[in-house]
Amino acid sequence: MPTDDTYYTRPMSPPWSQPLDVDRLSRGETEIDFDVPLAELPRLRSRIAGIGGSVRGGVRFGRRSGFAVAELSLAGKATLQCQRCMQPMEWALDCATQVALILAEADAADVPEDLEPVLAREGRISAGELVEEELLLALPIVPLHGQLRECAVPASAPLVAAEEPEHVTQRPFAGLDELLRRK
Repeated sequence: MPTDDTYYTRPMSPPWSQPLDVDRLSRGETEIDFDVPLAELPRLRSRIAGIGGSVRGGVRFGRRSGFAVAELSLAGKATLQCQRCMQPMEWALDCATQVALILAEADAADVPEDLEPVLAREGRISAGELVEEELLLALPIVPLHGQLRECAVPASAPLVAAEEPEHVTQRPFAGLDELLRRK
């Protein structure tokens, strides 16, 4: 019986996640456009449960003051979970930053003050790593709707707070004297 030869391989990773040579990118003043699903960024996923949405943007590489520099701009919407009402909420993202790509932590002291140092291990970095780093700073630690009235009230939640019972004083040893007399 004839069989078709099938070539099995794992799916290729998206282009934004590929580590790229920082020196080559900066010498060539390369520009990269990207569209990154936020749920695929591991450090965001571990910090913010149920994150969704995506960001689009670009990164332009160059050199300044002897450092490889990446100018990053991104825009999009993140879907987060409001920690007040536990319902999904959208968070608008619009960021632009410039970072110096350093090869060792010791180089961070020499980076100009207007640039943020980012470690490019072994001289390589991906657009996804740059996006992830910026979003860790841009997204709220505790997502909340801007106004209390924007929070959706769950159907099972009571509309009126339960009445507090009258304050009852408890006396655990009140009947102890009677027990001692029985002996």
